[in-house]
Amino acid sequence: MTEFVPLTWQDTLYLAPELILAAMFLILIVTDLLLPGRTNRAVIGWLSLAGLLLSLAAVIWRMMDMNPSGVSAAEAAEAGKAISLLGASYRVDDYGNLLKIIFLVGTSLVVLLGLGSTQKDDAVTDKAEFYYLLLPAAAGAMIMASSGNLVTLYIGLELLSITTYVLVGLRKRSSLSAEAAFKYVVTGGIASAFVLFGMSYLYGVTGSVSLADFPTALPQAFADYKALVYVGFFFLIAGFGVKIAAAPFHVWAADVYQGAPTPVSAFLAVIAKGAALAAVFRFLYSSAFFLTGGPEKQAGDDVFFALLVIAAAAMIAGTVSALRQKQVKRLLALSGVANAGYLLVPIAISVTIIHSNNFAEFVFYLVAYLLMNVGAFAVVTVVASAAGHEDLKGFSGLYYRAPWTAAAMLIFILSLSGLPVTAGFFGKLFILLGAASVKAYWLVAIMVVSTVISYYFYFGIIRQMFMRSNGEEEDRIHVPAVTGVVIWICAAATVALGVLPGPLMKGIDAVFTIQADLFVR
Repeated sequence: MTEFVPLTWQDTLYLAPELILAAMFLILIVTDLLLPGRTNRAVIGWLSLAGLLLSLAAVIWRMMDMNPSGVSAAEAAEAGKAISLLGASYRVDDYGNLLKIIFLVGTSLVVLLGLGSTQKDDAVTDKAEFYYLLLPAAAGAMIMASSGNLVTLYIGLELLSITTYVLVGLRKRSSLSAEAAFKYVVTGGIASAFVLFGMSYLYGVTGSVSLADFPTALPQAFADYKALVYVGFFFLIAGFGVKIAAAPFHVWAADVYQGAPTPVSAFLAVIAKGAALAAVFRFLYSSAFFLTGGPEKQAGDDVFFALLVIAAAAMIAGTVSALRQKQVKRLLALSGVANAGYLLVPIAISVTIIHSNNFAEFVFYLVAYLLMNVGAFAVVTVVASAAGHEDLKGFSGLYYRAPWTAAAMLIFILSLSGLPVTAGFFGKLFILLGAASVKAYWLVAIMVVSTVISYYFYFGIIRQMFMRSNGEEEDRIHVPAVTGVVIWICAAATVALGVLPGPLMKGIDAVFTIQADLFVR
């Protein structure tokens, strides 16, 4: 059992990114109460963005402090050691830092997307709650990435979940939003219950909630309570499968994405999904990984194989379900189901002597997924504002009415399709090569087939933009300046990673090590 160590004032410096978000959240609540009713709540949005950027700076500073340049190998190894807080229940390491950077950048882009939207678009971006509720949601995602035990992981999960329940239902007068919020609360509550139920079984058989104790406790627990270990792991997989929106646990996604405000849909697609995947990655490699191999088949082998099956099912179900979809946000939701499958592959194929850069593959594709999805949702806000609906036909003649926006959307679609020269191409390629290196050829075949199938509905958007006309070519679409910034940040970064993927991959490998940053000790 890990001894509980109280938090000291010095330790709070390591928690600066999370504490900054918590403090800014409280400040903005009071600010909103004190501001006159007629005051534009965009000021709350800009202050929320400032809090996110300050937290991001704290994460980057800590990461640079843990990876100093120009020092000896011994000094670098000493500086790069993971920092354990509260008896290893919370960890500050490069695994968590890299993912926190992704979550904070993604949330910042969502805030900007909200600032660029109008009341006509989503009817919530003029409300302060939309902006400051994103701060605890991002903090919950960060806690999940740095959790060192099951209790901390569950706290982060619920902090993220509860705030997103509210965000989805912010459009009080919309029946679609009310329906989406109801479905999301019910499915999210069931998923949380599954996660908690699975955790209780693992705690029961190991006598500990600390991931640091699992490598030694689980093998003995598996020998004594084989069935209970399986129950614990598979309930956890089912619960997180709902949070990730991976088939067959994905049915809620299309309805929730359609009913939620578009910036909230973007947050769910990227940050909420990424946080759940980060938690699964850390948890499985601190538990099930130590139940793999050996002369007899063990629970870990079955757990990782189950993830492979879920990944394959998500790719197939997501792409096939999207074939006849005419509502763009539902289409992007089902695209997210397929992408959840791709993101599960680096986790599911496990670490072997032949293949050990799973995390780099995972992070690269998560970055690519963030850019192309936030960018696509930003274009959807522009088109929906002009057309008055979110159907595919709203993109008709977009090239003639907003050529630069159409060009950016083309980049996002090519990246989602996995075509060069985009970040999505190299992201899928790295994952595919990783699966091939461990001879998971059946999974490679499913990845290729699902990617080819996806061309049909992705190219349907291109066909609408460039080969269709709505008879109103002279009515140019107005793109708000802030939304345009979001679109072109995402588009430029997508192309940059498609042209030069090497620096990001090398950067991840330079700071991340499996022993020091992934395993909880």
